[in-house]
Amino acid sequence: MSDYRSVADAVAAEIAAGRLRPGDRLPPQRRFARDRGIAASTAVRVYQELARRGLTVGEVGRGTFVRATEHRSAAPALSDPPDQRVNLELNYPVVPEQAALLAEGLDGLLRADVLDAALRPVGATGTPRSRTAAAHLLARADWRPHPDRVLFTGNGRQAISAAVAALVPPGGRLGAEELTYPVLKSIAGRLGVTVVPLAMDEDGVRPEAIAAAHRTAPLHAVYVQPALHNPLSLTMPPGRRADLAATLRRLDVPAIEDTIWAFLYDDLPPLAALAPERTVVVDSLSKRLAPGLTVGFAVVPDALAPAVEAAVRSGGWSPPGYALEAATRWQSAGTVDALVRAKRQEVEHRQFLARDGLSGFTLRTDPRSCFCWWELPPAWRADLFVAAASRHGIAVTPASAFTADPHRAPNAVRLGLVSPSRETLARALRTLAVLARSAPDAQVTA
Repeated sequence: MSDYRSVADAVAAEIAAGRLRPGDRLPPQRRFARDRGIAASTAVRVYQELARRGLTVGEVGRGTFVRATEHRSAAPALSDPPDQRVNLELNYPVVPEQAALLAEGLDGLLRADVLDAALRPVGATGTPRSRTAAAHLLARADWRPHPDRVLFTGNGRQAISAAVAALVPPGGRLGAEELTYPVLKSIAGRLGVTVVPLAMDEDGVRPEAIAAAHRTAPLHAVYVQPALHNPLSLTMPPGRRADLAATLRRLDVPAIEDTIWAFLYDDLPPLAALAPERTVVVDSLSKRLAPGLTVGFAVVPDALAPAVEAAVRSGGWSPPGYALEAATRWQSAGTVDALVRAKRQEVEHRQFLARDGLSGFTLRTDPRSCFCWWELPPAWRADLFVAAASRHGIAVTPASAFTADPHRAPNAVRLGLVSPSRETLARALRTLAVLARSAPDAQVTA
């Protein structure tokens, strides 16, 4: 597959040489792809790159034209402008073919009758077709949820909110790993729920920590991330999952299992396969596809379904009909599976860049993870390092954002590896490595 930058460089050279002159119209993207022997998705990125460099301008209904400018250069440009802030806090995996594949999946929604139906209100139970598609999407290893147990929300955060609201009353206690998804803390705060930190080891949350917390005062539920835990990238081995399921059953405590990253690590069945009667699985499309048009999922045991569905309704968290229809079409057409395969491959490249760029430092991650946990050198405090990185135009997330106990924060940062381009990521990692090897006082006070 041709790299879109090299094709853009060739077009830029033609413009610089005068073979393409100001006002000349470029061919439609599909014809351009055929003429150049490249994929249609690559042609889309070429045209975007030419526009970003200021070499072309698109006019709605007319096409793409060479822009009239005083100076042009055929030299390759970085995918991200050098003065743009590099955000390693965001973590949405993107692959070049993503937009083109998603666009194809939406073609059928432009028919008036289909669009009319998709724009009507839809409830948490969705439609039989959407539940079947969701059950296939969420299946892992030998586990596949029954379609009738699937509920829908607008996004993954709303699915978590509905599960917490249904299982934990205001003033109640929600156990969570001592390092946890930051949004969980804000959700709990809005619902008047206390987050109880649970000790972890190299295999994840410790079942005895759950039992100890429950003895102190009853836990109403436990929130866990058994696959590719955010931020540590830990995945519970089968033995730990079995022990956790047994502990929850013995204590009669339900679990909220967040599987948002599990699509990158689907070798092991979820906790729900071991404790189906007390586990609510929450997930979404945002990481698999894109954050702009997403749907949240909750796989709910029969006994808990009425409470979770009521929470979706009362919270106003029902899915938009258009997004649900789009998600169903993307799943049925194989678009989701194609993007998941591509993103798994992309993650492997990003992990190589992290290992190479931060060689010699202490990293906790997984070859299938979209992020890494960096235990900083002793000379640095996490807050100072975040400030120093910001002065270099790089945003990273301090450990304190993930701590369930605000008084105990490791000296570490989390790096999101998948939002910037590969070139920008590699450059940022090199900068951070130089920064970490320098004297903190000199960097922060400079």
